[in-house]
Amino acid sequence: MRVRGWVIGGRHARAAATLAALVAGAAPLATVQSPGPAAAGAASAGATVCQVRDDRLTEISGMVATDDGYVVVNDGADDEARLRIFFLDRRCAVTRTVSYPSRPRDTEDLALGRDGTIWVADTGDNDRNRETIALWRLAPGADRPVLYRMTYPDNPHDAEALLLDAAGQPLIVTKGGSGTVVLYAPATTLKPGATTPLASVGKVVLPASTTSNPFSFLGRGVVTGAANAPDGRRVVLRSYADAFEYDVAGGDVVAALTGGTPRVTPLPDEPQGESITYSRDGRSLLTVSESADQPAGSRPTILRYPAATATTAAAAPHQAESTTAAPPSPTAARPAAQTAGIGGGRTWPLAAGAGTLLALLAVAGVLWRRHTDRR
Repeated sequence: MRVRGWVIGGRHARAAATLAALVAGAAPLATVQSPGPAAAGAASAGATVCQVRDDRLTEISGMVATDDGYVVVNDGADDEARLRIFFLDRRCAVTRTVSYPSRPRDTEDLALGRDGTIWVADTGDNDRNRETIALWRLAPGADRPVLYRMTYPDNPHDAEALLLDAAGQPLIVTKGGSGTVVLYAPATTLKPGATTPLASVGKVVLPASTTSNPFSFLGRGVVTGAANAPDGRRVVLRSYADAFEYDVAGGDVVAALTGGTPRVTPLPDEPQGESITYSRDGRSLLTVSESADQPAGSRPTILRYPAATATTAAAAPHQAESTTAAPPSPTAARPAAQTAGIGGGRTWPLAAGAGTLLALLAVAGVLWRRHTDRR
């Protein structure tokens, strides 16, 4: 999603409401998203894989890797030419596109099934006012995705991440904001032309982080993308700052996310990191950022980071040992326990509350000014 949509919205009234929400959210951020001690090993920038030069792809919000390249989607775009499922080769050149049979609202992430099925999460909701959200399913070789509508059991949520469970069914991860996100799964079988109820199946508390990113601590407490490893034994969530990788035992993705201890790979200073996926061999994490609000001439660039292994961190007793053949990351990956503080404490001293509030006001003020300058 566009940061201006997340932080300041599309209108002055929405900006004022969001500013108030940010100020009100200072306390949850202070109690949940506390930074821990410095990590062992400096965070390293990802290695460039390729650059996307197609002018239609400036707001890439979802990506999966395929055997012959990548598939990407834009964030909710106003331009009809950008509302496509884009297939890229290994050099990031567009080879074909697939149109939607009706207009999507806000496409945010992709997931790739074991059989090659592509799922598109049309789940973005900056204003949290959608009555339904949607998934688009593109079968292997098809040229027309099928629409499935869903509704939350409680209230609307902004969600930018999509995973699949062991049976290939979708799992939606909300964006959150204070370091805690909610998992939702279809309560019944998805059917075209019907609205399927969702059920809340768990919550995930992100490890604390100090990784540098354009949005400071605000960027560390949200989930902007997710991916399943090709072998199904790992899943990863990402924020604007870090990747959190969990081992999956017995195919139970929900148990891994809600009860596991993730390995953390910093993704430092990505311009606006929305997407993450695994390479096809599972050895690497691949990311890409939006470029719409970046300096002139900026292009979305796919970056590669070594995927962490279970030997990098002491696994929790209930976690399965990772079977990836990749060597431990020499730079970035670290156990979440190192970032959470001694004894697992996750609260800041009370004195930090004032600094948090001032930082919120400063960030919101800068973004407000940029927003008003655009009008």
